[in-house]
Amino acid sequence: MPNFTIAQLRTLANQALRNAGASAPMAEAIARAREFGVAFAGVTNSHHFGVAAYHLAPVAKAQMVGLAFGNSPAAMPAAGGKRPLFGTNPIAAIFPRREGAALTIDLSLSEVARGKVMVAAKQGQPIPLGWALDVDGKPTTDAQAALEGSMLPMGGTKGAMLAMIVELLACALTGAAMGFEADTFFVDAGNQPRIGQAFLVIDPDALAGRSAYFDRVETLIEAMMADEGVRLPGARRDVLAAKASKEGIEIPQALADQLAQLAG
Repeated sequence: MPNFTIAQLRTLANQALRNAGASAPMAEAIARAREFGVAFAGVTNSHHFGVAAYHLAPVAKAQMVGLAFGNSPAAMPAAGGKRPLFGTNPIAAIFPRREGAALTIDLSLSEVARGKVMVAAKQGQPIPLGWALDVDGKPTTDAQAALEGSMLPMGGTKGAMLAMIVELLACALTGAAMGFEADTFFVDAGNQPRIGQAFLVIDPDALAGRSAYFDRVETLIEAMMADEGVRLPGARRDVLAAKASKEGIEIPQALADQLAQLAG
């Protein structure tokens, strides 16, 4: 397998993701937040935008707080339902620190990533009960039945309500397609999901002030770290990224070829 440095992979990823349409809205949102204190940017008729938190890195670099929301093709039912209606709808947030890496939070709203179910189905392995429903709305441990049915939201009704909030922020405000209206990501022919993304950027100077903001962040972090075993969000990712920056990372040749094709 070919070995790539993080810088090389970042270059390929940047080029491959440029069509997600998030770079220009983020730059504009940062500029407007600097002028007005807060800015909201939306993207419509979009596609998979990769890791949601990836797009927030420039916000932290500008010493601002950023939130990102995105919907995706239907995979989860509404609370009490069985028909896939909402996407797994990622939420991400970034909070810069006075010193050190920004706090980065990134999660999807399904009980588990759909990719884990896909891997289990490919390997013919069962999945834990509580991950998904079959097409009849019954809990299942059959990975293939889960793919044909729906993913369960994390936290039950609360997760479904959060998914609905993301759906409305990313679609109702931008005019994008709802999850149940979107094409799947996993079929090439005629693949036009037309989903939406939403970004919120906040300048701490417009509220308590940058100094007070940094003080409050560090106060919370200090309290968290006093409890043995606590790990800051994004810390493990930063450690792995630093290691990969020195040693590179191996990826399958097929993936390398696919990235190069997308970047080209």
